[in-house]
Amino acid sequence: MTPVTAPAGDSLVQSVDWLAIAPPTLTAVVALVVLVADLFLPEEHKRFLGLTAIGGLVAALALLVPLRTGDRSTFCLTADTQVQACSYTADHFTLVIQLLVLGGALLTALLSLTETRERLPAGEFWFLLLASAAGAALLPASRDLATLVVALEVASLPAFALVGLKRGDRRSGEAALKFFLSSVTATAVTLLGVSFVYAATGTLHLTELAQRLDDVPGQLQTLAEAGVALTLVGFAFKTAAVPFHFWVPDTYVGAPLPVAAYLSVVGKAVGFTGLILVTVVAFPSYADVWGPALAVLAALTMTAGNVAALRQVSTRTWSAVRLLAWSSVAQAGYLLVPIAAAAYSSDDQIGATVAYALMYAVVNLGAFAVVALVARRHPGNRVADYRGLYAASPVTALVFGFFLLNLAGLPPGIIGLFAKVTVFSAAVDAGLGWLAVVMAVNVVIALYYYLRWTALLFRAPEGAAEEAPAGAPVPRTAPVSITLAIALTAAAGVVLSGYPQFALRFAANSLF
Repeated sequence: MTPVTAPAGDSLVQSVDWLAIAPPTLTAVVALVVLVADLFLPEEHKRFLGLTAIGGLVAALALLVPLRTGDRSTFCLTADTQVQACSYTADHFTLVIQLLVLGGALLTALLSLTETRERLPAGEFWFLLLASAAGAALLPASRDLATLVVALEVASLPAFALVGLKRGDRRSGEAALKFFLSSVTATAVTLLGVSFVYAATGTLHLTELAQRLDDVPGQLQTLAEAGVALTLVGFAFKTAAVPFHFWVPDTYVGAPLPVAAYLSVVGKAVGFTGLILVTVVAFPSYADVWGPALAVLAALTMTAGNVAALRQVSTRTWSAVRLLAWSSVAQAGYLLVPIAAAAYSSDDQIGATVAYALMYAVVNLGAFAVVALVARRHPGNRVADYRGLYAASPVTALVFGFFLLNLAGLPPGIIGLFAKVTVFSAAVDAGLGWLAVVMAVNVVIALYYYLRWTALLFRAPEGAAEEAPAGAPVPRTAPVSITLAIALTAAAGVVLSGYPQFALRFAANSLF
C-alpha cells in the first residue's frame, strides 16, 4: 500500500503508512519510554534502561523485514505514482542505510552497557543514543529538504551531548564544544543553501527539485547555483571531508569510546546519506559542478587522513583513538569517490559507496570494540599498549588483526579488499583515472600504519606503560556485552569475507 493525499483542493487529510515509518518511530518511542522510566527507577535498577534500549533497537531492526520489498511511500503530494513527490520513502536505499544505522546503534549500545553502569549517567545516555538513532534512521527515508535537515539535526543534537557526557572531564567538554560549533556552522550553511534553492524553484521535494532546476529562470540562476553550492558545503562538514574535518580527532578522543565508535560509523553514514540524496536525487542537473568538487574533496580527504594517521606517535596518550580517528577521515575520502563518479557515469556508482559503508561499519565498530576492551586495562589507550596482546589474549589479538587488515584492504580481510576494489573500479569506470591513482597511492600509505599496528600485536611484550605492563592481559572478566559486540562484528566480517559478493549485491539493490 502506498498512501497518498487527495488532489490539491479536495482535502489535506491523508492516511499514514505506519509500517513504512515504523523503524524510526519505534526507536523514538523507546527513547521517550527510557527518559520517563529514568525518573522513577531506583539507582540499582537503572541497568534495565540499557536492556530496554537494546530491545527497542532489536525490534526496530526486525521491522525492516516486512519492508524488504522497498516500495512504500507516505506523506505524498500527488496521487500519480509515476511522478511522486513524497516526504518519506521506504525504498531499498532507505532500508540498507536503516539497517546500517540501527545495527550500528545496537552495537554501540552493547559497548555502552558497562560504561553506563560505571561512569556515565544511564538515563541521559540511553535517551540521547536512541534519539540520535531515530533521527539517523529517518534521514535516508527523507525525500524533501525540510525533512532531510530536521532528520540531520535530530541525529546530530543528541550526539553533542553524548560527546560531553563524561562529567568533570575537561577534554570531554572541549570535544563537545568543538563538535557543536562545527556542526552548527554546517547547519547554518545548509539552511542558507536550502532557502536559496527553495526561493529559486518553489519546492523542497527532491524529485521536483531535479526537474525544476533544469528550467530555472535566468534571473534566479545565480541564486540556484549559490544554493546548491552552500547545501553541498554544509554536508561536507557532516561527512568530515577536508577541509571541514578539524573537529574529528579531538572529538573522538574526548568522547566516551562507545560514542566515538557511534560517530565514526553512524555519524558518517548520516552525512554521506544526506550527500547522496542532495546530489544524485535533487541536484543531478548540477553534476558538472558537484562532480569535480567531490572528486577533489575525496582526494584531499583520503590524503590528509592517511598522512595524519601515519604521523601518530605510538607512545602518545590516546594515540590508538587518534589513529582510528584519522583513519576514519581517510575512509571518508574513499566513500566520496563513487559519489563523485556518479556525476560522470551513472547513479549505479552509488552502490559502491553503500557496499564500502557496510564493510567499514562492521570492521570499524569491531576495532573500536577491541579498543574499548583493552582500554579497561590501559586507560591511556596508546598504540604501544597493544604490544604483546597475542601472548596475553590470542583470540582478541587475532580478531583485532583481522579488523585492521580489513581496513587496510589486505587478506584475510577479503571484504576490505573487495570494497576498495569496488570503489577503485567506480573511479576508473567514470573516467577519473587521476583519482584512481591518488586512491592507489593512499591505500599504500595506509598499509604502513595498519600493518605496523597489526605487527605490534604479535611482538614479544617488553617495557612498561604507566598504568600497567605493556602486553598485560586483557581482563579475564571481560564484560559480556563487549565480548558479544566483538563476536558479532567478527562473525559478520568473516561471513562477508567468505562471500563478498553479498555486500555488492545488497548495495546494488539499494539504488533508487
